[in-house]
Amino acid sequence: MLEEFIVQAKSATYVGGGSKSRTSTRKGSHDLTYRQGEWDYIDSYFGGTDFIGQEVVWHEGVALWAMNYYGRILRPDMIDGTIAGRVIQASLSALYQEGRFLGGFIHHVGELVYVDTNAGEARSFTGIERIYRGGVETYRLDYHGGMIKP
Repeated sequence: MLEEFIVQAKSATYVGGGSKSRTSTRKGSHDLTYRQGEWDYIDSYFGGTDFIGQEVVWHEGVALWAMNYYGRILRPDMIDGTIAGRVIQASLSALYQEGRFLGGFIHHVGELVYVDTNAGEARSFTGIERIYRGGVETYRLDYHGGMIKP
């Protein structure tokens, strides 16, 4: 159920164009929230073109899973934040339609190629999300996460 909920939450928030919370959980953060029954999810991040954030899942009020990430534009002469965002949303939407968020993925959006590589599984994982243009890495996001034990 956890992995299914994570995919639903990710699909409904950033990828699905979910609205940002009006009040931030931390000063200056942008927060995207999702709730289904006893499950809650918050994606809280800072920045824009270059950004850092954390996703957390709670079940019955207890935090049990989290992921941290840091993304940035490497080649502003080849891609900007708006284009990178469109590529990421289209690519992750296609990935989530497969019912997963890990396991590696390659997706083409016009001349841009989205590549996600990772190791591990939902309990403990690390990964890198990249966008290439003409074989040149233009964007990169590093992420890691897993289960939380109280």
